[in-house]
Amino acid sequence: MNHTGDARPRAVTIYDVARAAGVATSTASRALSNPGRVSERTRAHVAEVAERLGYVPNRMAQALPSGRTGLFALLVPDVTNPHHVGLIRGAEAQAAAAGHSIVLADGQEDAAIEAAHLRRLGSFVDGFLLVSPRGSADDLAPLLRRHPAAVFNRPLAGLPGVVADIDAASAQTVEHLAGLGHRTLVYLRGPETSWADGERRRTLTAHAERHGVSFHAVGPHAPVLGSGSAAAEAGLATGATALVAFNDLIAIGVLQHLERAGVPVPGDVSVVGADDVFGASFCHPPLTTVTSPAEPAGRALVDLVTGTAPDDPVLPSVLVVRESTGPARSSRSPRGVPFGAANR
Repeated sequence: MNHTGDARPRAVTIYDVARAAGVATSTASRALSNPGRVSERTRAHVAEVAERLGYVPNRMAQALPSGRTGLFALLVPDVTNPHHVGLIRGAEAQAAAAGHSIVLADGQEDAAIEAAHLRRLGSFVDGFLLVSPRGSADDLAPLLRRHPAAVFNRPLAGLPGVVADIDAASAQTVEHLAGLGHRTLVYLRGPETSWADGERRRTLTAHAERHGVSFHAVGPHAPVLGSGSAAAEAGLATGATALVAFNDLIAIGVLQHLERAGVPVPGDVSVVGADDVFGASFCHPPLTTVTSPAEPAGRALVDLVTGTAPDDPVLPSVLVVRESTGPARSSRSPRGVPFGAANR
């Protein structure tokens, strides 16, 4: 027990390392934080003692002379979305390789919460990694002025960024559905504040027109599983034979709703998602979707902030065909009721 009465063991300090190594505190500090200022023999000796004692440097204390903490803030719009697991993993791995650590913040799909995180974290991080930020460009600019920052799937003037190739993914999606005979498709939109949602709608519209496919968009919808029922009903009400969702969570919710409603997939209607999250391959039926370069994007964000990546890389996103898409029926009644259902 330490002198405070706390049963937890006391953290090892630089003073403990110096005492055990038989050197001055300033020498121990230089050996661990600025080894070029001591001899190699002293550096190795102090490092060995520090490792033996389990000493972990205090990042806040180290930041005092340099102004740098070695921390990057990764801000995601919804930490519960499985799509972001790859982004977090990629960013953490790349940050660790560069000698940095990641602080994770959840924007909760709310621009005000996002802005509050940026204000609070700005005092002790070295840079920001932003994933599809929901705030306006005018609101974000002053919050990011003092720090290096990089953005995924949201071009912002003056900031480096990385995007998925949404146009290529939309082209593959429409080509796949048109090849199956679908002449009408509906896009189940995501949040109004999502740049990716606008890009998906724009590129799907263009490629549908190129293939002579009738296109509708309904929404917006929150990008969560619970939006599936409303999105499915809105999409089916158009009479379209193919539903293309903003993301896999909406798409999986759509599949669940259609199963409860007795609408066969892909017999009566085909469903396509986006992101290829964990679970997309074993939902019922397995979901046709487009991949998201989440892990490479996380690594690229770190490289952009540290200045070691090419400017504004575009990462590939490809269609993965599974059992939720199939040949179009020649006709289908609106509101999700298959022809002949009343006579079954």
